[in-house]
Amino acid sequence: MVDESGKKPVERPVGFAKGLTNYGDREFSVYLRRSFASSMGYSREMLDRPIVGIAHSASGFNNCHRHFPELIDAVKRGVLAAGGLPIEFPTISLGETFLTPTSLKFRNLMSMDVEEMTRAQPMDSVVLLGGCDKTVPAQLMGAASADIPAIQLVAGPMSTSRHRGERLGACTDCRRFWARFRAREIDAQEIEVVERRLASTAGTCAVMGTASTMAIIAETLGMMPANSAACPAVDADRLRIAEETGRVAFDLIGKPIRPSEIITEKSVENALRVLLAIGGSTNAVIHLTAIAGRLGHKVDLNRLNALSETTPVLVNLKPTGEHYMEDLYAAGGVPAILREIRHLLHLECRMVTGETLGDRLDNVTWVDESVVRPFAQPVRETGGLVALFGNLAPRGAILKRSAADPRLFEAEGRAVVFDSLEDLANRIDSDDLDVTADDFLVLRNAGPTSDSAMPEAGYLPIPGKLARAGVKDMVRMSDARMSGTAYGTIVLHITPDAASGGPLGLVRNGDRIRLSVANHSLELLVADEEMKRRAAALPARPASRAKRGYAKLYEREVLQADEGCDFQFLK
Repeated sequence: MVDESGKKPVERPVGFAKGLTNYGDREFSVYLRRSFASSMGYSREMLDRPIVGIAHSASGFNNCHRHFPELIDAVKRGVLAAGGLPIEFPTISLGETFLTPTSLKFRNLMSMDVEEMTRAQPMDSVVLLGGCDKTVPAQLMGAASADIPAIQLVAGPMSTSRHRGERLGACTDCRRFWARFRAREIDAQEIEVVERRLASTAGTCAVMGTASTMAIIAETLGMMPANSAACPAVDADRLRIAEETGRVAFDLIGKPIRPSEIITEKSVENALRVLLAIGGSTNAVIHLTAIAGRLGHKVDLNRLNALSETTPVLVNLKPTGEHYMEDLYAAGGVPAILREIRHLLHLECRMVTGETLGDRLDNVTWVDESVVRPFAQPVRETGGLVALFGNLAPRGAILKRSAADPRLFEAEGRAVVFDSLEDLANRIDSDDLDVTADDFLVLRNAGPTSDSAMPEAGYLPIPGKLARAGVKDMVRMSDARMSGTAYGTIVLHITPDAASGGPLGLVRNGDRIRLSVANHSLELLVADEEMKRRAAALPARPASRAKRGYAKLYEREVLQADEGCDFQFLK
């Protein structure tokens, strides 16, 4: 075959002939690589095939991913049946509850691993297999930066369990029972029984936590096949989805669609709409900002507020509602949600499977309205999240209003300040703590530039003596994050954070703070002159606390929450 100029086109190398190790002799590089590949038992036919990489994050420190060997086998079936050669490779794994100080600190490291290994190793497309909270954002960030054809496959949510007639699902029910235990409503023996029943299958949290939210966002962006986010981890459909993902990954080699063609300003706005409609995790704002930032797109918190006023919460799932992720899958999954807000979406956005979002939604035939409410009969009239601004949060803060008490949306209270996580742990349950239910609990030095690296500590517990008195919610605020499985009137991601010199570090016990969800405002009721005096009196921040390695890189490069806590040099 020749092109219009009459010249024979240069064939693009594929498979093992791609991205050769440099020995100064290309033919020798091919010969040597194939020799070593042959030691793995590949036939000549297989060595000539295009390669689909399978980047996975299985680990003994990641319970969500314990079924990945079976999923990987299913992906391989799809690739082989389509005519490709599947090759799996591990990357860093981030098990949410197994990392210190927090998994967010290592999300950017995993993204670098995914980016560099997909770029450096010989593959023509890649399947990204993750699930636990930070793994999917890291994979999408890395894939966006590498920009080779990629498709996401998620672990799928856990199935629910039972305890004394109640359905249990990690981790909203974890928090509910722990709150009851702290209030001395249940004893140590019962909490031990609950502990063993909360997470009883493979997969991610069974509620609308960060993992579920990010899976839904990945599908909405177009990086996954239709209706693949909500399918339970242990369902046979999950294996069929994996097989189909392998086939699509092979198709991407002949008809490449790159992440940069899928993750666009319009698809990011679609993802924000869906985030608001599902009452999704506050963490998703940080992750979506980081993913978009890798391709030069910005998530504007003022735009988030505008969208939130016209996007109702439609999904009746915990912690906002009563159902679980397995119920969402049975109710029609993500396409059912998208159909209800179709008139608000950019339908021309391209999907990894080749069709447009509008094409995809034309095939939606079933919606269980007890789980996915009609647009005209929402769970909440406005979106699940709202951004707040003011002298306490000049660059913004986030409140998950769909999981909060509306009676506290317009409030003024006295600040009860905790200077660190250690201070919080030491004093929160003291009977001597000067606190009432009308006060505002304030935690600082827990943001991205702090030693604790922005953990999910924003879900400040109700002080012990108030919990025992029956208090279920009160206004709490911090520069930390909160698990998407949590609930309460909690202001998060206050930016800039206290450790970087933000105004949160200027709050004193007894100060008055005003919260107004209606006005999108968070104000410290202290005169400007006094704020300046306090700022001038702050001790100088140490030049460097980290001694070496990744900790030093993190300290030097991490950005604030409004920029996705990504690294400056990776944007």
